[in-house]
Amino acid sequence: MPRTPPLSLESLVPLGAEKLAALVLTAAANDPAFRKRVVAALAGAGGAGQIAKMVERRLSALERARAMVPWEKERALAADLGATLATIVDELAPRGAAVALGLLLRFIATHNGVFGRIDDSSGRIQAVYHDAVEAVAGLVPALTSEERELLPDRLLDGLSPDSHGLCHRAAARVAPLLPPPVLDRLDAGLSERMAEDRDAIEIRLVIADVLGDVDRAIALEPQRPEWRQDPLAMAERLLAAGRLDEALAWCRRVPPSRRPRADMGPAPADARRTGVEARILEARGEADAAQALRWDGFGKTLDAALLREHVSRLGDFDDEEALDRAFAIARGFPVALIALTFLLDWPRPDEAARLVLERVREWDGGRYDVLPGAAAALAEKSPAAATVLYRALLDDILSAARSSAYGHAAQYFRTLQDLAGRLPNGAGVETHDAYVAGLRQMHGRKAGFWSRVREDPPER
Repeated sequence: MPRTPPLSLESLVPLGAEKLAALVLTAAANDPAFRKRVVAALAGAGGAGQIAKMVERRLSALERARAMVPWEKERALAADLGATLATIVDELAPRGAAVALGLLLRFIATHNGVFGRIDDSSGRIQAVYHDAVEAVAGLVPALTSEERELLPDRLLDGLSPDSHGLCHRAAARVAPLLPPPVLDRLDAGLSERMAEDRDAIEIRLVIADVLGDVDRAIALEPQRPEWRQDPLAMAERLLAAGRLDEALAWCRRVPPSRRPRADMGPAPADARRTGVEARILEARGEADAAQALRWDGFGKTLDAALLREHVSRLGDFDDEEALDRAFAIARGFPVALIALTFLLDWPRPDEAARLVLERVREWDGGRYDVLPGAAAALAEKSPAAATVLYRALLDDILSAARSSAYGHAAQYFRTLQDLAGRLPNGAGVETHDAYVAGLRQMHGRKAGFWSRVREDPPER
């Protein structure tokens, strides 16, 4: 049977205009969102004005709407919004970038009303608006210098009703594309809003970075909410500016993070702080201190980036020795799960398998976010290590009698059956038959599980 040709411009053009028009009419009759795009394309023959009027009518309807949208219409609304966005970006923008940008910012500003009228648990509606934010920067290069001069007022107009940060993010995307005088005007407008708009300062920081004004950024940082302040980012700005003493002082303002759960290990911020400080020390000519800091930081966090930075500065033979020491540190790391993740990501599956077998009793089968992937990664070359992890997962489900997860448990059981024939002698792992006998003894009455693995529970 001949293969169906793929859909492409090359394969569609030979069909001819009449055939394609018929297909478009059929599709438009069954898909309201597609119909709107077709109508917009037809309106394009009349110029940008015709398309803009269509979009304005739709935006006005969105701005006036107050009725709640039933959940079953959420997909259709997302498609409708997507069609409006596509009309602005694909049909209007090539004919008039300034008009398109104005309508795009107005479209983004409708998000408050739309989000308040529907439960967007699927995230489809939000995704359309995020796409709109990303599209904003693509229209700016087509603007004339006079049109860019008008952008601060347009951007500021959209910020007042913005409760989800989308208009602020759009402004932050645009800022790097504007000339300094326009940025200064935008910054002045944002400065006036600081008391009533807590997110305005984030755009001002972007402007400071675009202008390369570190002192402006330093002045703004203390005005941010405490939970948003980022001394490490300030240290990186100062490092890039060659102001090393100040950079080091900002870096050392960051205290070690505290985690409420010991099994989660050190926070990523700890490794980030160490990496920034090491780069600052290196820039100050303190290479040995920087290397010592990276090594110490790796030992506390198992952060792969710190180890790579450390090893990249060693000679050919020294780097091999350092890696051997690093893997030994990982195998003895207090939080086994972090060590396993590090060794698999490096990647050193052989070391990961060794870790699993050396610390058999430490694997928490409740960590289904990590263990299934780890077990699958080890299954081919280390069936014994994979067996340990799959058993931990299975045991956790059965011990907690999580009947909703019995499907997963049955899959783990079948995988263990497949691995059983490949278990090497002397692997230090209980045989499959002995393991199953233990399951039957402890969980023989869980018929919901045994029925899924097509084995009858033992008689009692």
